Amino acid sequence: MDDVTLPPEFERFAAEAVSAGRYRDLSDVGAAGVTLLQRQEQARAELLASVLAAEAEAERDGCLTGDDMLARVRARLAEKYGAAV
Repeated sequence: MDDVTLPPEFERFAAEAVSAGRYRDLSDVGAAGVTLLQRQEQARAELLASVLAAEAEAERDGCLTGDDMLARVRARLAEKYGAAV
């Protein structure tokens, strides 16, 4: 990887993290940052896949509005308990 230039506040933060013993050197700090970015990107990809799957399911099976769902719940409760809910 090429050398990376950081803004001064990031350089200070990284140097302090090394001085405090949390990281062996600045390369470890950079690697930790990239690892966190990888995790964030993976979580983003998983969320997007979940949303796309939900959209596909809704297109395939249809979907209910909140009002539709509430009406179904009320109807089932009325069937079970025999009273208007």
